[in-house]
Parts: sequence; C-alpha cells; structure tokens
Amino acid sequence: MAEISAEAESGEFLSEFWIGGDLPVRRLGYGTMRLVGEGAWGEPEDAAAAKQVLRRAVKLGVNLIDTADAYGPEIAERLIAEALHPYPAGLVIATKGGITRQGPAKTEYVGRAGYLIQCVEMSLRRLKLERIELYQLHRIDPRTPLEESLGALKRMQEQGKIRHIGLSEVTPEQIEEAQKIVPIVTVQNRYSIADRRHEETLKWCEGRGIGFLPWYPMAGGKLLKADHPAASVTAQMAERHGLSVAQIALAWLLHRSAVMLPIPGTSKVAHLEENVKAGGTRITGREWLALENAITGTSRSI
Repeated sequence: MAEISAEAESGEFLSEFWIGGDLPVRRLGYGTMRLVGEGAWGEPEDAAAAKQVLRRAVKLGVNLIDTADAYGPEIAERLIAEALHPYPAGLVIATKGGITRQGPAKTEYVGRAGYLIQCVEMSLRRLKLERIELYQLHRIDPRTPLEESLGALKRMQEQGKIRHIGLSEVTPEQIEEAQKIVPIVTVQNRYSIADRRHEETLKWCEGRGIGFLPWYPMAGGKLLKADHPAASVTAQMAERHGLSVAQIALAWLLHRSAVMLPIPGTSKVAHLEENVKAGGTRITGREWLALENAITGTSRSI
C-alpha cells in the first residue's frame, strides 16, 4: 500500500499524537459529518465532490478520519470506503456507534449490547475493514447500564474487531467509571475557542495522556461576536498572519493542548486546504498568550 504523503507545511499539524500509546496520528484530522446531507441526513449534493475531499485530505497528509454510522446514516462510512479503499498505510479511520437517526438532526441514544455489536459489525462491512482502530461510543445511553454498553465493545475488542475504545460527550467522572470496564484512550467533546464548556474534561485528559477530539472545532471562527472578549485580539492575529478568524481558532486548538486532535469537517476542497494551512501557522508564544489572556480575562506575562 502507498504511504500517506504530506504536502502541508511542517508545524503543529504534522506533529504526532500516539492514541493509546501505540497508534500514531497527525494531530489535525478530518471529520466527515459535513460530507452528507443537512442535519447529517441523506446523500451529499455531489457524491463525486465528497470523495474528492476525502482523497485530497489524505494527499495533504491527514491520517485521522473521524466518522460515525449515524452520519447519513451509514452514508459517510460508505463514501470513505468508495473513495479510499484499499487504504494507504498509516490511515486511521475512527468511527462511532450508539446513536440512531430518525431524520435531519433527529437522534436517539441506544446503548444496548446487541445493538452496539451490530453497529461494529456493520461499520466493519461498510468500511471494508477487518479491525476498527478507534471505535467510540457516540453517546452514553442513560437507559442502559454503562457496563452493558462498554462490555459489548470490550467483547468486540477481545475478538480483534476493535483496537481502541473512546467516548463522546462525557465528564471526568463518566470516564473514570468507564475506565473500570475497559481502557479509554480518547474523548470526543464539543470544544472551541468560543465554547469551552468541557475545559475540566480537557484538563483531565491532559493529565492522563488521553486524546481529546474537539467536535465543532471551527465554531470559534464563526461565533466570536464583537462583544466576545477575544474577538478583537483574534481578528488582529488573523490580519497579521493573513488568515481567517476560523483558521486562527483552529490553530489555537492545536496550540492549546498536546492531546488536542481537532477534526474540522467540510465538503469543499478549498476549505479543507485552508484548514490544513492553519495547522502549519507560525504564531509566537507571546501572541498566543495575548489571546489566552483575552479569553480568560487575565493579564499573565512571559
């Protein structure tokens, strides 16, 4: 199989994180939810263009692709296989199960053992894989004991169908409870420069070397209103470096923590290339400190 090439500049994007201590990925990944229809429902407007984005991501050096059986549903996983199989060496496809989708942006959590085992088997079939390198429980189902949900994934892991297991939208307390059942190597929570509700979880993951995949990571570039404390500093940084505010928001995530693995999604090649460019941005520590001070309202110096 061909090795993944890397056309992007060196920098934060090309730095590696080892998921579970044995699975190396470049820290800037790609999320596939935007490849399908609005509200993660239905086919993409242009399937050929969607596949082109996937191929371009790999060509640019991205080797972590995040997806889920609920995207479409099933469509994103199918597109990945159609675009990229046979997969290049080193490509990590992370998928998720545990959410059913009834329509655009309409979901229900399902954590029953039988259902999750079926989810894993069907993802393996759609992705044309013998083993999923990172399988994430999309949400904890409050109606199902965690021991049942993660016990099912643990059995699939023991059968060699899953390499590593992660969680999504969880607290430190929930991760600790899950760790009693099976090793957890990644957490995928909503997080951006404009939405830091999971700061405590990020810090918890940092202290334990657990990968943190922030979903909706580019929201910071869109939601920094004029009255946001960091809006002015972010805009000035973007102008100084010839970048968009969204690109600064993505670069900030990479700088924010060594365990951060952003997975920005897009259905456009041009936008994908902009995201990768943000990963190679050279910004000084003093500039980052000024931005952090603006976000937190502190006045620390270096």
